[in-house]
Amino acid sequence: MNNNDIFANNLKKLLADNQISRKQLSIALNVKYTTLADWLNARTFPRIKSIEKIANYFSIPKSFLIEDSSLNFISKNDHKDIIVKIPIIGNIAGGSPIFAEQNIDGTVDEVTSGLPSGENFYLRLVGQSMSPTIPNGSLVLIHRQPDVEDGEIAAVQVDNDTQATLKRVIRKNDTVILNPDNPAYQPIVLDDSHPGRIIGKAIRYTVQL
Repeated sequence: MNNNDIFANNLKKLLADNQISRKQLSIALNVKYTTLADWLNARTFPRIKSIEKIANYFSIPKSFLIEDSSLNFISKNDHKDIIVKIPIIGNIAGGSPIFAEQNIDGTVDEVTSGLPSGENFYLRLVGQSMSPTIPNGSLVLIHRQPDVEDGEIAAVQVDNDTQATLKRVIRKNDTVILNPDNPAYQPIVLDDSHPGRIIGKAIRYTVQL
């Protein structure tokens, strides 16, 4: 098989094993449905950035997509532990929001069996607004998703996606409030002057000694 066929077969198996439709994946990756269909039909081969996005979405190494027979190890029903590298993406503010740099600032090795399915990444908490729940300097594992339940902690990009903050999401009627766990800090109310969008749910944190 050529590279196109190998990639197409691996991606088809990923979709089947994880019960994800083509439409769901195209939306999650922000690619055209026809582009995804071309990959799955082995008509074209994706660029490296697209391969990275797919690997991050399924929490697998890129090699599992481009090497033959790799997917013998990654079915959800397969309990073998696989170590993958989860990217650390910039910093995240835990006090006043700071600019969210969209570059990878290192990686953390994780076992796939301990990760939620889908795209995961780490953000570094800077500030005291979420203490004592999450200490300053923690690496916070974020599962990429567009919404969270009321009261859950989320990474939120604020002010036209130029800033990010980690806060507890509270909803009151039609108002979304980003609440700090530290009472010394003020909540952020999302409105027309302070628009924002949830980029993921905080799963857990680690502190490097």
